[in-house]
Amino acid sequence: MEVSEHSGQSHWIPLSDLMTGLMMIFMLLSALFMLRVEQTTTLVVREYTVTREDLLRALQDSFAKDLKQWNAEFLGDMTLRFNNPEVLFATGSSKLNPKFQQILSDFMPRYISILTDDKYRDAVKEIRIEGHTSAFWSNASPQEAYFNNMELSQSRTRAALEYILKLSALSKEQKWLRAHLTANGLSSSKPIIRKDGTVDDFASQRVEFRIVTNAEERMDRIAKSISE
Repeated sequence: MEVSEHSGQSHWIPLSDLMTGLMMIFMLLSALFMLRVEQTTTLVVREYTVTREDLLRALQDSFAKDLKQWNAEFLGDMTLRFNNPEVLFATGSSKLNPKFQQILSDFMPRYISILTDDKYRDAVKEIRIEGHTSAFWSNASPQEAYFNNMELSQSRTRAALEYILKLSALSKEQKWLRAHLTANGLSSSKPIIRKDGTVDDFASQRVEFRIVTNAEERMDRIAKSISE
Protein backbone atom coordinates (compact mmCIF):
# COMPACT_ATOMS: atom_id res chain seq x y z
CA MET A 1 0.00 0.00 0.00
CA GLU A 2 2.81 2.39 0.84
CA VAL A 3 4.56 1.58 -2.43
CA SER A 4 1.35 2.38 -4.37
CA GLU A 5 0.99 5.84 -2.76
CA HIS A 6 4.63 6.63 -3.42
CA SER A 7 4.22 5.61 -7.06
CA GLY A 8 1.21 7.95 -7.40
CA GLN A 9 3.17 10.90 -6.01
CA SER A 10 6.14 10.26 -8.26
CA HIS A 11 3.75 10.29 -11.24
CA TRP A 12 2.27 13.73 -10.40
CA ILE A 13 5.49 15.59 -9.52
CA PRO A 14 6.90 15.60 -13.11
CA LEU A 15 3.50 16.67 -14.51
CA SER A 16 3.41 19.63 -12.10
CA ASP A 17 6.92 20.62 -13.17
CA LEU A 18 5.85 20.35 -16.82
CA MET A 19 2.88 22.67 -16.30
CA THR A 20 5.10 25.16 -14.49
CA GLY A 21 7.63 25.01 -17.31
CA LEU A 22 4.95 25.54 -19.96
CA MET A 23 3.58 28.50 -18.03
CA MET A 24 7.04 30.07 -17.83
CA ILE A 25 7.54 29.55 -21.58
CA PHE A 26 4.15 31.12 -22.29
CA MET A 27 4.95 34.11 -20.08
CA LEU A 28 8.34 34.51 -21.77
CA LEU A 29 6.79 34.41 -25.25
CA SER A 30 4.12 36.93 -24.19
CA ALA A 31 6.79 39.25 -22.79
CA LEU A 32 8.84 38.99 -25.99
CA PHE A 33 5.75 39.69 -28.10
CA MET A 34 4.81 42.77 -26.05
CA LEU A 35 8.40 44.01 -26.21
CA ARG A 36 8.43 43.62 -29.99
CA VAL A 37 5.11 45.46 -30.34
CA GLU A 38 6.32 48.24 -28.05
CA GLN A 39 9.61 48.63 -29.92
CA THR A 40 7.84 48.67 -33.29
CA THR A 41 5.24 51.17 -32.10
CA THR A 42 7.96 53.41 -30.67
CA LEU A 43 9.81 53.26 -33.98
CA VAL A 44 6.69 54.22 -35.95
CA VAL A 45 5.85 57.04 -33.54
CA ARG A 46 9.42 58.37 -33.73
CA GLU A 47 9.36 58.17 -37.53
CA TYR A 48 5.98 59.91 -37.62
CA THR A 49 7.20 62.66 -35.29
CA VAL A 50 10.31 63.30 -37.39
CA THR A 51 8.28 63.28 -40.61
CA ARG A 52 5.71 65.68 -39.13
CA GLU A 53 8.38 68.07 -37.90
CA ASP A 54 10.21 67.97 -41.25
CA LEU A 55 6.98 68.50 -43.17
CA LEU A 56 5.84 71.37 -40.97
CA ARG A 57 9.25 73.01 -41.37
CA ALA A 58 9.11 72.58 -45.14
CA LEU A 59 5.64 74.14 -45.27
CA GLN A 60 6.58 77.04 -43.02
CA ASP A 61 9.74 77.74 -45.00
CA SER A 62 7.85 77.66 -48.30
CA PHE A 63 5.04 80.00 -47.21
CA ALA A 64 6.76 82.18 -44.61
CA LYS A 65 6.62 85.26 -46.84
CA ASP A 66 2.98 84.71 -47.81
CA LEU A 67 1.20 84.01 -44.53
CA LYS A 68 0.91 87.61 -43.41
CA GLN A 69 -0.60 88.91 -46.64
CA TRP A 70 -2.94 85.92 -46.77
CA ASN A 71 -3.89 86.44 -43.11
CA ALA A 72 -3.07 82.79 -42.57
CA GLU A 73 -1.11 80.74 -40.06
CA PHE A 74 0.25 77.23 -39.59
CA LEU A 75 -0.83 75.50 -36.41
CA GLY A 76 1.28 72.92 -34.58
CA ASP A 77 -0.60 70.00 -36.15
CA MET A 78 0.26 71.17 -39.68
CA THR A 79 -3.15 72.78 -40.17
CA LEU A 80 -3.09 75.90 -42.34
CA ARG A 81 -5.79 78.33 -41.20
CA PHE A 82 -7.09 81.20 -43.34
CA ASN A 83 -8.39 83.69 -40.81
CA ASN A 84 -10.10 86.53 -42.68
CA PRO A 85 -13.67 85.54 -43.68
CA GLU A 86 -14.10 88.74 -45.72
CA VAL A 87 -11.36 87.52 -48.09
CA LEU A 88 -12.79 84.01 -48.44
CA PHE A 89 -16.50 84.33 -49.24
CA ALA A 90 -19.24 86.93 -49.23
CA THR A 91 -21.57 86.72 -46.23
CA GLY A 92 -23.98 83.81 -46.66
CA SER A 93 -22.45 82.84 -50.01
CA SER A 94 -20.47 79.81 -51.16
CA LYS A 95 -18.93 81.63 -54.12
CA LEU A 96 -15.19 82.12 -53.73
CA ASN A 97 -14.10 85.74 -53.64
CA PRO A 98 -11.63 86.67 -56.40
CA LYS A 99 -8.96 87.30 -53.78
CA PHE A 100 -9.37 83.81 -52.35
CA GLN A 101 -9.19 82.36 -55.84
CA GLN A 102 -5.87 84.13 -56.35
CA ILE A 103 -4.59 82.78 -53.04
CA LEU A 104 -5.61 79.21 -53.87
CA SER A 105 -4.06 79.48 -57.33
CA ASP A 106 -0.75 80.45 -55.73
CA PHE A 107 -0.95 78.30 -52.62
CA MET A 108 -2.24 74.92 -53.78
CA PRO A 109 0.32 73.98 -56.47
CA ARG A 110 3.18 74.71 -54.06
CA TYR A 111 1.39 73.00 -51.18
CA ILE A 112 0.65 69.83 -53.15
CA SER A 113 4.18 69.82 -54.59
CA ILE A 114 5.53 69.50 -51.04
CA LEU A 115 3.00 66.88 -49.92
CA THR A 116 3.61 64.68 -52.96
CA ASP A 117 7.38 64.78 -52.54
CA ASP A 118 8.84 61.29 -52.09
CA LYS A 119 9.69 62.14 -48.46
CA TYR A 120 6.07 62.78 -47.48
CA ARG A 121 3.80 61.28 -50.14
CA ASP A 122 3.29 57.91 -48.43
CA ALA A 123 2.71 59.52 -45.04
CA VAL A 124 -0.32 61.56 -46.15
CA LYS A 125 -3.66 59.84 -45.62
CA GLU A 126 -5.95 62.80 -46.25
CA ILE A 127 -5.95 66.55 -46.83
CA ARG A 128 -9.13 67.94 -45.32
CA ILE A 129 -10.54 71.24 -46.53
CA GLU A 130 -12.56 72.26 -43.49
CA GLY A 131 -15.15 75.03 -43.56
CA HIS A 132 -16.12 76.70 -40.27
CA THR A 133 -18.82 79.28 -39.57
CA SER A 134 -20.13 81.28 -36.64
CA ALA A 135 -23.25 80.08 -34.83
CA PHE A 136 -25.28 83.05 -36.13
CA TRP A 137 -28.05 82.89 -38.72
CA SER A 138 -30.59 85.68 -39.03
CA ASN A 139 -34.12 84.89 -37.77
CA ALA A 140 -33.28 81.28 -36.98
CA SER A 141 -33.31 79.16 -33.86
CA PRO A 142 -29.94 77.80 -32.66
CA GLN A 143 -30.71 74.41 -34.22
CA GLU A 144 -31.87 75.93 -37.50
CA ALA A 145 -28.80 78.16 -37.54
CA TYR A 146 -26.56 75.13 -37.01
CA PHE A 147 -28.02 73.21 -39.93
CA ASN A 148 -28.14 76.27 -42.19
CA ASN A 149 -24.49 76.93 -41.45
CA MET A 150 -23.71 73.25 -41.97
CA GLU A 151 -25.13 73.45 -45.47
CA LEU A 152 -23.27 76.71 -46.11
CA SER A 153 -19.93 75.38 -44.85
CA GLN A 154 -20.28 72.22 -46.93
CA SER A 155 -21.10 74.26 -50.04
CA ARG A 156 -18.08 76.47 -49.43
CA THR A 157 -15.60 73.63 -49.03
CA ARG A 158 -17.05 71.88 -52.07
CA ALA A 159 -16.63 75.10 -54.08
CA ALA A 160 -13.02 75.34 -52.91
CA LEU A 161 -12.41 71.69 -53.78
CA GLU A 162 -13.90 72.15 -57.24
CA TYR A 163 -11.80 75.23 -57.90
CA ILE A 164 -8.61 73.45 -56.79
CA LEU A 165 -9.24 70.37 -58.92
CA LYS A 166 -9.68 72.58 -61.98
CA LEU A 167 -6.29 74.29 -61.57
CA SER A 168 -4.18 73.48 -64.62
CA ALA A 169 -1.04 73.51 -62.48
CA LEU A 170 -2.37 70.43 -60.65
CA SER A 171 -3.47 68.45 -63.70
CA LYS A 172 -0.71 65.85 -63.26
CA GLU A 173 -1.83 65.08 -59.69
CA GLN A 174 -5.57 64.66 -60.36
CA LYS A 175 -5.68 60.98 -59.40
CA TRP A 176 -3.77 61.54 -56.16
CA LEU A 177 -5.86 64.60 -55.28
CA ARG A 178 -9.15 62.78 -55.80
CA ALA A 179 -7.92 60.06 -53.47
CA HIS A 180 -6.65 62.40 -50.75
CA LEU A 181 -8.36 65.81 -50.92
CA THR A 182 -11.76 66.02 -49.20
CA ALA A 183 -14.32 68.76 -48.47
CA ASN A 184 -15.72 68.94 -44.94
CA GLY A 185 -18.29 71.45 -43.70
CA LEU A 186 -18.30 71.66 -39.90
CA SER A 187 -20.76 74.53 -39.35
CA SER A 188 -20.18 76.14 -35.94
CA SER A 189 -19.09 72.95 -34.16
CA LYS A 190 -15.50 74.14 -33.57
CA PRO A 191 -15.62 77.86 -32.72
CA ILE A 192 -12.60 80.00 -31.88
CA ILE A 193 -12.58 80.80 -28.17
CA ARG A 194 -11.03 83.98 -26.79
CA LYS A 195 -8.81 83.95 -23.71
CA ASP A 196 -11.74 85.16 -21.60
CA GLY A 197 -13.78 82.11 -22.64
CA THR A 198 -16.16 83.88 -25.05
CA VAL A 199 -16.69 82.85 -28.66
CA ASP A 200 -15.03 84.97 -31.35
CA ASP A 201 -17.72 84.88 -34.06
CA PHE A 202 -15.59 86.68 -36.64
CA ALA A 203 -12.52 84.47 -36.21
CA SER A 204 -14.69 81.34 -36.14
CA GLN A 205 -15.53 81.94 -39.82
CA ARG A 206 -12.54 80.36 -41.46
CA VAL A 207 -11.21 77.76 -43.88
CA GLU A 208 -8.56 75.29 -42.83
CA PHE A 209 -6.40 72.79 -44.70
CA ARG A 210 -5.61 69.96 -42.31
CA ILE A 211 -3.21 67.10 -43.05
CA VAL A 212 -4.10 63.67 -41.68
CA THR A 213 -1.22 61.18 -41.61
CA ASN A 214 -1.41 57.39 -41.80
CA ALA A 215 0.75 56.77 -38.70
CA GLU A 216 -2.10 55.15 -36.75
CA GLU A 217 -2.98 52.86 -39.66
CA ARG A 218 0.65 51.84 -39.98
CA MET A 219 0.83 50.90 -36.29
CA ASP A 220 -2.35 48.83 -36.63
CA ARG A 221 -0.97 47.00 -39.67
CA ILE A 222 2.35 46.31 -37.95
CA ALA A 223 0.64 45.01 -34.80
CA LYS A 224 -1.55 42.74 -36.94
CA SER A 225 1.41 41.38 -38.88
CA ILE A 226 3.26 40.62 -35.65
CA SER A 227 0.32 38.75 -34.14
CA GLU A 228 -0.17 36.53 -37.22
